Amino acid sequence: MKINTITPDEHEFTKVLGSIAKIPKKLHYIGALPESRPPVVAIVGTRRPSSYGKEVTHRLSYDLAARGVIIVSGLALGVDAIAHAAALEAGGTTMAVLGTPLPTISPASNRQLGEEILKQGGAILSEYDEGARVFPSNFLERNRIVSGLADAIIITEATSHSGTLNTAARALEQGKEIFVVPGNITSPLSAGCNSLLKQGARVVIDYTDVLEIIAPTLETSQTSLPLGQNELETVIIKHIAAGVRDGETLLRLVDVDPVEFSTALTMLEIAGSVRALGANQWTIR
Repeated sequence: MKINTITPDEHEFTKVLGSIAKIPKKLHYIGALPESRPPVVAIVGTRRPSSYGKEVTHRLSYDLAARGVIIVSGLALGVDAIAHAAALEAGGTTMAVLGTPLPTISPASNRQLGEEILKQGGAILSEYDEGARVFPSNFLERNRIVSGLADAIIITEATSHSGTLNTAARALEQGKEIFVVPGNITSPLSAGCNSLLKQGARVVIDYTDVLEIIAPTLETSQTSLPLGQNELETVIIKHIAAGVRDGETLLRLVDVDPVEFSTALTMLEIAGSVRALGANQWTIR
């Protein structure tokens, strides 16, 4: 993979980094940078998200990417990887900023995801020279680039001591819009998010909350719910849209033969109307 090297002011997409504290002297990247500056949103969060964190991360990234927003994150485990993968699933473009030097894609467990980012027209960036030593501080330093490239930052799930809050602090210094997903007040995984909301961060519950601030021209009305091929499929969709996630609960609500229910759910998944979250949990795609 060819490593390209530029200074931030050499490319339209990276010129925005010229206004952040500690401007990177150079950027190395593999893949392709956009020729223009479409709306860009960074999505970050915990490396160990709950099922709730996984769902909201996927939904926000997918919906934004499907409308032409470039998704930026750090290719870390957890929320970062989910955000990248959802953007790709939506047919969008996503960029990853590493705290390690290229050409190695790190962490190794996300190498395939990194390759998919490149195949779909995205890029992987690093400010570190090939062969440079890796220090823990690298990952905090790269946060300023993740937030610096974006027009807004979304934090979907974070503990009170999460490194994600460092990204929020960098974004605040840079004058970027900070959007936070509210979480369960009893969940440690949402403590960081809820704290940011108390400090005045914007609430995000839907992609339109972001677009109406950073890109009103991309904002469209909510699409209507998909219709099933039969009455049972349509009823299942309506229950899931109303917030029912558990498969056992869905079966109880629709009150049909388990085999018939399983077949309907499978057909909805094949049609792309619903998506499995794991552990017999479901959501609208």
